[in-house]
Amino acid sequence: MSKAIVTGGNKGIGLEVTKMLLEKDFEVIVIARDFSTFALKDNEAVKTIEYDMSNLEGIPALVESIGEVDVLVNNAGIMYTLPYNEYPQDKIESIMNVNLHAPIKMIEECAKYMKAGARVVNNSSISAHIGHPDIWYGVTKAGLWNATVSFSKIFEGKIILNAVAPSPIETDMQKTNSEERKTAFKKTVISKRFGEPEEVAKTIVWLATESPEYINGSCIDINNGSYPR
Repeated sequence: MSKAIVTGGNKGIGLEVTKMLLEKDFEVIVIARDFSTFALKDNEAVKTIEYDMSNLEGIPALVESIGEVDVLVNNAGIMYTLPYNEYPQDKIESIMNVNLHAPIKMIEECAKYMKAGARVVNNSSISAHIGHPDIWYGVTKAGLWNATVSFSKIFEGKIILNAVAPSPIETDMQKTNSEERKTAFKKTVISKRFGEPEEVAKTIVWLATESPEYINGSCIDINNGSYPR
């Protein structure tokens, strides 16, 4: 049985990724801070690990405890949507650690236990390309996209790395966005709606399992025409 790690796989996009990997007969290790509402806690093919991804020092031991892995999905992320000039240092450090430093550390550590042909998919954001009112959120997502490209070149095809860049999706993260911004963004997309978690998850799982190996170091835009490039 193939094994996958999904960070933040307890809800939203991550939960849909977990469900789809289970349908493909993966053993899925879900890493998250809270499993109180996790819908799959009784599934025997799911292993849950309660862990705060801001704890960078503990990641090597965490990954070692899991061992060999075929797929890593770096999905966990946070957003504060604070004005740039009212952003406390502890919040800056928190978002940088969870959204950028932790995914990079997960790649570094998981690579030690991955065989040739293993895959990594990073959940970036449209904000990596167009910016974001939460300056540090945009910075972390741009950094994660850059790390995807850099690692794909470092691993020279032994491990396949790609990213997705969704526009706003109907998840809990939208609670931090203002109604004005949500309304304005919906006007820019073809279907006049936010994306659904499963639409992003289908793309992530395709990249993690079925996409051609020549798709490596790539970023798949999922924005319904709001940022064509």
